[in-house]
Amino acid sequence: MRLTWLSRIAARLAAAAALAAAAAPAGHVPAALAQSEAAALEVPIVYVTKREPQRLPLSLVEPIVEDSGVVGARMGVRDNKTTGKFLKHEYELIEAVVPEDGDLVAAVKEQLAAGRRLFIADLHAEQLLAIADLPEAADALIFNVRAPDNALRNEQCRSNVMHVMPSRAMKADGLAQYLVWKKWRHWFLVHGLGDNDLAFADAVQQSAKKFGAKIVESRPFKGEAPSARTDSGHVQIQKQMPVFTQGAPDHDVLVVADESDAFGEYLPYRTWDPRPVVGTQGLIPAAWHRSHEQWGATQMHRRFEKLAGRWMTERDYTAWAAVRSIGEAVSRIGTADPAAIKAHLLGPDFKLAAFKGQGLTYRTWNRQLRQPILLAAPRSLVSVSPQAGFLHQRSTLDTLGFDEPDSKCEQR
Repeated sequence: MRLTWLSRIAARLAAAAALAAAAAPAGHVPAALAQSEAAALEVPIVYVTKREPQRLPLSLVEPIVEDSGVVGARMGVRDNKTTGKFLKHEYELIEAVVPEDGDLVAAVKEQLAAGRRLFIADLHAEQLLAIADLPEAADALIFNVRAPDNALRNEQCRSNVMHVMPSRAMKADGLAQYLVWKKWRHWFLVHGLGDNDLAFADAVQQSAKKFGAKIVESRPFKGEAPSARTDSGHVQIQKQMPVFTQGAPDHDVLVVADESDAFGEYLPYRTWDPRPVVGTQGLIPAAWHRSHEQWGATQMHRRFEKLAGRWMTERDYTAWAAVRSIGEAVSRIGTADPAAIKAHLLGPDFKLAAFKGQGLTYRTWNRQLRQPILLAAPRSLVSVSPQAGFLHQRSTLDTLGFDEPDSKCEQR
């Protein structure tokens, strides 16, 4: 019977422990073997999120996913157990899903009081900071799998938070590198007025400066786009979007910043000038996408679909990667102590196999997971950044997001 890659890793670890035992001096018991003879190591991991009102997407082609994130964490625990059973490591996922009107801080305090110190935080930035700043959480290790806010990697960084979700800066840089590689250096930026829209627009502007592109105009989208679900919706949109994008200076590409998903999906094929649409719609930068099929990603998709009955979302992937980071560390160091796990994750011996063509590591200066950024169209993977020719003295992945000299994180 063919073994999965996780089974092969586990088998190698067991074989290495046996060889170490055979080579050890008389009376000496290797740590891994001693642990296998001792009581099982329990590794409880808390997945915490807070329910929020579901907002209908612009297009019902996209399914409404109500369990994004948690299913990725579940699959991560399953994968950890595959290796853990050989080492007598017992993983448990505690799902702390707080109701809309519930008290998130109280729920986390309850988990901390129970002695649990490893958290997968599927939370927005302000929620993440609220739990990270709890005195009881000072010795906890919290993995941010949702919030892309740049400030969390800079002025608002916390020493007990690891970031698995790429920052907006990483995504904007990944997109910018591709546009520059294509020699599309003149950008027409269209953005919404929500806080997240403006935050991504700012990240795009910073990336343009970083890589030598030019934003010829930044234009806000005011008002509301008509609904495409009404009988005449497509007619109104067909008239509105060309007029809205009319009169822009000469540009190579239209970059849209619409994280609110209020109008961006209506831009492709409807702009005044025939230009590609990229950004939060069109060609998008992401940590994960259903069109990704390289480096074993197809196997990852199939396993997830069998478990969830749907596509893997970006939050599912980051939650999975966070749980696997814990599992990889515990399998190497033989302890579930948060301080020891953090030290290993930031050390030179950690690498996470994550279906992106190379082992992923964490930056020491802001605890962000280095990772390639996928550039995806709705049904195909277009490219993967960093792009060829963008060099770095340490890792080309550090051309994406905040490099050490640029970091404003003082919790190092």
